Amino acid sequence: MMTTLRNLPSVEQLLQTETTARLIAQFGRSLTLDALRHTLDEVRARFKLNPEVGLPSIDLILAEAESTLTAWTVSTLHPVINATGVILHTNLGRAPLSHATIHAMDVVSRGYSNLEFDLETGKRGSRLIHAEALLQKLTGAEAALVVNNCASAVLLTLSALANKKRVVIARSQLVEIGGGFRVPDVMKQSGAKLVEVGTTNKVRVSDYTTEFEESTALVMRAHRSNFKIVGFTEEPDFKDIVEAAHKAGIPVVDDLGSGALYDTAKYGFSHEPTVQESMQAGADVILFSGDKLLGGPQAGIIIGKKEFLDKIKKHPLARAVRADKACLAGLSATLTHYLKDEAEREIPIVRMMSLTLEQVRGRAEAWRDELGQGDVVQGESTVGGGSLPDESIPTYLLELNVKSADKFLRALRKNNPPIIARTENDKVLLDPRTVFPEQEGALLVGLKNLLKI
Repeated sequence: MMTTLRNLPSVEQLLQTETTARLIAQFGRSLTLDALRHTLDEVRARFKLNPEVGLPSIDLILAEAESTLTAWTVSTLHPVINATGVILHTNLGRAPLSHATIHAMDVVSRGYSNLEFDLETGKRGSRLIHAEALLQKLTGAEAALVVNNCASAVLLTLSALANKKRVVIARSQLVEIGGGFRVPDVMKQSGAKLVEVGTTNKVRVSDYTTEFEESTALVMRAHRSNFKIVGFTEEPDFKDIVEAAHKAGIPVVDDLGSGALYDTAKYGFSHEPTVQESMQAGADVILFSGDKLLGGPQAGIIIGKKEFLDKIKKHPLARAVRADKACLAGLSATLTHYLKDEAEREIPIVRMMSLTLEQVRGRAEAWRDELGQGDVVQGESTVGGGSLPDESIPTYLLELNVKSADKFLRALRKNNPPIIARTENDKVLLDPRTVFPEQEGALLVGLKNLLKI
């Protein structure tokens, strides 16, 4: 007898099976029905293209529906093992968090909290106070505000302080960061009027003071955290810019980007301007990220003089970009590490930077011995994440010689958990600096399985 689409089971028939009952219990009735209809539509389409293949059995149809349900509900965001040696890998989520930070975010998210409730008075409170006292104590700032990222901190600050007004910035600082985020575009969106001074490679204090003859709302510095200008260059000291601006009665906004609270030169990198140095130079408002060199959750941090922070906090956009309870709890825990002088021990990215060459080499040699193959070679680790461009520190790598480095990397990415490594000269390189000790077991199991293939 010829097989036709009339032989295809209906949704009602499929609903009578034990398998469908199990799927409904696991995935819910509505989604299961959608998957059954979707699967039947797929079967019909395949049959019309090639009737000779016939129709699948009910068991096969249900198996396909289950695969569809799994694909629809599986998370697309997975933990990975970062063996690249890039400490702040933007594509891998930037800064991993400390145990205390994760615990603080977990605790405050499990139930209710005093996010906007004053426990003293029993009345409505403000979320803006959370983390503010810690930032004041750490930096000496009069006031602080936390928003959802540094890009929104820039947009909010310019909108609140310079809408329809002139903002003077050096031409060498009109930067673009990841995702096409450009300072000139942000200024335009905020309503501020961009005034460029100097040239791409040469900027002087006199370039600024010339523009101060016209009414100006702000002077802004955007730190070049993701590239360098070298060669025939000149740029005034930030303190001199601040002094010239203040003499003209103009406040200064410093967009530091990375937000280091420590001297990166201590770990073998070049010196990154710190938040404390910006404060000492006299900046009125300072902006920086929470998930870069600070080592905390994604956040934009605004600190500075109270008169300017009050205006920023009251701007309508402040509500649109405000931080949530998990961010505020996590950031507070991260900042506390700095207050207690325990950043090197507790904050993962600082700990990674502070590892000695002997410690890294020891781990690489242990990997080689466990795998029974590979070479331990010298290499370089980088910070990444739009911080300290072209900067690296010495490291030791496990170098694997495989038939095809690209195919091996692909296989590593399909591992559970995925392992992200890098290649050079058709060799696979793995850097222990960015692999957590507790991940080593999963890393070695994944490598052993793939090296046997």
